[in-house]
Amino acid sequence: MSKYTPFLFILVLFNSCGIFKTYEKHPKTEFRGVWIATVVNIDWPKNGNDTTEKQKADYLKILDFYQKENYNAVIVQVRAAGDAFYASDYAPWSRFLTGEEGTPPQWNTDVLEWMILEAHQRGMEFHAWLNPYRATFDENFEVLAESHDYCTHPEWMVHYGKKNYYNPGLPEVRNHFSNIIAEIVSKYDVDAIHFDDYFYPYKIKDEVFNDSIAFESYAKPNQNLDDWRRSNIDSLVKQSYETIKSIKPWVQFGISPFGVWKNNSTDPKGSNTKAGQTTYEDLYADPLLWMEKGWIDYLAPQVYWSMDLPVASYKTIVDWWSKNNFKTNLYIGNGAYKIRNNSDKAWDDIKELPMQLELARETPQISGNIMFSAKSLMSDNDDVVEYIHKKYYKQPALNPAFPLSNKATLKTPQLSITEQNEKDLILQLDDTKNMRYALLYKSGHKTKDEYPIKKLIFKIFLDGNSNRLLIPRNQISNNFLALSFIDVYGVETEPTIINIKQLAKNDTKR
Repeated sequence: MSKYTPFLFILVLFNSCGIFKTYEKHPKTEFRGVWIATVVNIDWPKNGNDTTEKQKADYLKILDFYQKENYNAVIVQVRAAGDAFYASDYAPWSRFLTGEEGTPPQWNTDVLEWMILEAHQRGMEFHAWLNPYRATFDENFEVLAESHDYCTHPEWMVHYGKKNYYNPGLPEVRNHFSNIIAEIVSKYDVDAIHFDDYFYPYKIKDEVFNDSIAFESYAKPNQNLDDWRRSNIDSLVKQSYETIKSIKPWVQFGISPFGVWKNNSTDPKGSNTKAGQTTYEDLYADPLLWMEKGWIDYLAPQVYWSMDLPVASYKTIVDWWSKNNFKTNLYIGNGAYKIRNNSDKAWDDIKELPMQLELARETPQISGNIMFSAKSLMSDNDDVVEYIHKKYYKQPALNPAFPLSNKATLKTPQLSITEQNEKDLILQLDDTKNMRYALLYKSGHKTKDEYPIKKLIFKIFLDGNSNRLLIPRNQISNNFLALSFIDVYGVETEPTIINIKQLAKNDTKR
């Protein structure tokens, strides 16, 4: 053996550690989202008949919990089954909010506007989650308002199983949904429009989804039923994306499909899984095409299985999506609802969900995770929450910027005048209308190109109108601060140094 071998072995081992450690312990940007399901009051409100005060308190309890755990996005279901959690020209008020469908809530403010603002003030993005095609949740039709589409447009409906669905093959249904999206994006300061996995319904044995008339009317020559159905979903996705971007180009469009595109038993390009249904063949959704065409800003496949489940392992599916993702941000949907509540005993292990987060983080193509659903980590799983917080979410993280090839460079606000009083340092800015947040970092007297997340003091929401930024003096311990901004596209501007000592002597103009 050569006398240099031990040295070479140590060198290789040292370098190998760098190879295997492909993720930062505290990444500066990472999507950390949670789904807040409103259908049948899964997460919120607890009950549609609760008082306004209780509904507000319960919502804030969710936000405060996830803010404390350093999450940075809530995906809130604002359309569950042909209804709305906001005043809409196209859908009745949801009974899951008001107790009776079509009856306005007794809130003293705009419900959705309030929900969005409370999220933003906690540094969280608000993604408006819509279920496009579910029209009714069950066969209890007498609870529907007269203005529900089931009553006003029965020709749009297809009864399947115990639910009613909008017929995806009808152009008027797609146009109707575009109007719904346009209404939300125009009226509200949402960060994203979000679709879940319910496109064509999951198949039920011996049931037929009766869209034959629409197929005969709209299918192209020689187009088979499966391809026609997929083309309908493609048209919905494309039209939705174009609707959003025509109104507010900075509002994201994200979709969370079922986790398995295809099994490799039916297509060599598919994953090495044995899923009973797949998103492409059974739900007629093709996320690979949407990414290729640039119709979405992020994709969040629902990978609700344990790490090593034989028929569909988390490891296998995450690896597949990481190799079949392009032009979008990729997040992974995690089944937190299964913790200690599933026949797969892997979920009894305190480390199951943390291991999934670790795998996602060490996979370069993946930019974060979303938990389903909010209540899953808020009750009886404190040990798992604490484990995740200490090992993975100890520091906050900024939301990833999203891809938009034709985005113009936005003007960075200029610090013009500073004032101070006993409580606050007050910064006067020339223009913040394209900025979402101000970031304050601990700094030395020299500006850095970028500051690590551990230097972040706080993240301040800018409402787009006020050009005054108040910084509480009791939170300032350094003589120097670095100030940067997050624009509406999620891009951080170059930092500017603020000399606190100098400000203490006299007002300073920059």
